[in-house]
Amino acid sequence: MSAETANSDLFKSKVLGHPAGLFVLFFTEMWERFSFYGMRVLLIQFLTAKVIFGDAFSGWGWSAEQAGALYGTYAMLLYLTPILGGVIADKYIGSRWAVIVGAIIMTLGHASMAAEGISKLWFFVGLACLVIGTGFFKPNMPSILGEMYKTLPDKKDGAYTIFYMGVNSGAFFGMMLCGYLAETQGWHFGFGLAGIFMLLGTIQFWLAKPLLGELGELKKVDNTVVKTPEQLKEDEDTKNPYTLVDYILIGIVSIIGLLYAFNDPLSKNGVFDLFAPLDTAFLRGQNLMAVIALITFLYLVISRILRYGKIIRDRMFAVILLAFFLMFFFMSFEQGATSLVLVARDYVDRSLEGTALMAFNIINTCLTIIPLLIISWVLIKLAKVTWSKIAMSNIILFVCFAGIWAMAIYMLNAEFNKEVSEITVSWFSILNSFFIISLASTVSKLWDSKYNPSAAFKYGIGLIFVAIGFLILGLGSMGATDGVKMSIIFLILTYLFHTLGELFISPVGLSYVSKLVPGKMLAFMFGMWYLALAIAQKFAAILGGQIENIKEEYSLSHFFFLFTLIPFAAAILVMLVNPLLKKLMHGVR
Repeated sequence: MSAETANSDLFKSKVLGHPAGLFVLFFTEMWERFSFYGMRVLLIQFLTAKVIFGDAFSGWGWSAEQAGALYGTYAMLLYLTPILGGVIADKYIGSRWAVIVGAIIMTLGHASMAAEGISKLWFFVGLACLVIGTGFFKPNMPSILGEMYKTLPDKKDGAYTIFYMGVNSGAFFGMMLCGYLAETQGWHFGFGLAGIFMLLGTIQFWLAKPLLGELGELKKVDNTVVKTPEQLKEDEDTKNPYTLVDYILIGIVSIIGLLYAFNDPLSKNGVFDLFAPLDTAFLRGQNLMAVIALITFLYLVISRILRYGKIIRDRMFAVILLAFFLMFFFMSFEQGATSLVLVARDYVDRSLEGTALMAFNIINTCLTIIPLLIISWVLIKLAKVTWSKIAMSNIILFVCFAGIWAMAIYMLNAEFNKEVSEITVSWFSILNSFFIISLASTVSKLWDSKYNPSAAFKYGIGLIFVAIGFLILGLGSMGATDGVKMSIIFLILTYLFHTLGELFISPVGLSYVSKLVPGKMLAFMFGMWYLALAIAQKFAAILGGQIENIKEEYSLSHFFFLFTLIPFAAAILVMLVNPLLKKLMHGVR
């Protein structure tokens, strides 16, 4: 079957003007994000929770610094393994089987974490499975989606918007329900719930094969295709074979980087410090090695880029410059997974009663039920047009949603029956997904208007929004002393401004990579891009882990004002280099 014929068959069964297969991908991604974010919102809480012998709420009692070191390594690896997972899918097993393999490994990971009470080893096995599974899953779902719309580029933007809503819907319900169950019933229940929906999502995707046809199957490369003169010229312009020195430098950077990633949590938890012999009075040995690796990496990247022709070279430098400023954004924004979780738990007044509790319960009910109704409606429309082909897949989806509805009703009923209640820590984390779903379409309209700013100014505005979010928390925490906590409104406003910042920055970066880099070099530059994100994730967790130390030495507001200054300074700088970026892009907008 040709690609065109397969594409035509896919569009025979439509839901909301798109092929029904899109919504199979939507729900698969939704359940994967449900499990991923449902676990992530618990990780720092669990690691830093007080040790209570024999209690379901007992954690490991780690400090914020220790927990941040482990989380940072975990988050860093989540951005590195997809590079390898994409290569394996492209060359050996295809995107579809990569998604299935990744989902199965992640299911085992969640099961291992739920068994943490048996042995701590299971917890680390679970984290390893999640890292490996994400490496297979993460790059290949968008690949299948892109293949689905290969001959219909005009519909691709709408498809990715729908797909992105699946991502945020899964994150929203995962953090809400896994978080609630873990904080009210015990950690193992939260970790276990994440694994159950990961398993069901995998089965539903596997059973949808009759509808998806050959999408995501491994394709044989056709070497008989005659290239156009333009393609031949691009091949010539992008010839840049790796030298022996390049391979040696890649090996050095990779080894030092991985050793640093694992050594950081091990050394901070007193297991062992591989780089201790290199410690100096001014710099720890592991930080010295990180600096050496960074300098070596920069030399490798710059030396390779300098070998290209002027236009390609300049555009690649533009991508590197954008990646540099993106790191500042993620170092600040990703505090939502580390320090802001601890802020919500320890420094925000989450207790409610009377009218305030009733108002919160009504708002929370609307936040929960309205999205569930909308997504359930989409599920019913999908089932109507696909039941004859994938009945079992639809049945699994109905089982999933029956479980979600049951959990939601249980949660809301329990909260309405309380006279005094405390908002769960994980509830605040859902705000990012809620604000994205609410504001994404409005912000995206700017990109189609005359007010569409340049890349540098999108980055600058986004970074300023993030800085404002931390400024609000800094001001709120000035009145927070021992025994006095800040109002929840400060944290809610912080998440609002951080989400606005994300909407200005996050969708822009990858778009410019695809615009600025020749097709033959996309894999290399996407790899560089994800490597920058991996480094930013690690730095974010390291800095977030300092919240207790900075609070003890100075004050809590000092911590937030530090994160106000970092993105604000980066915002000013990126807007100042706008003329240079425009020059390097050579006309690309």
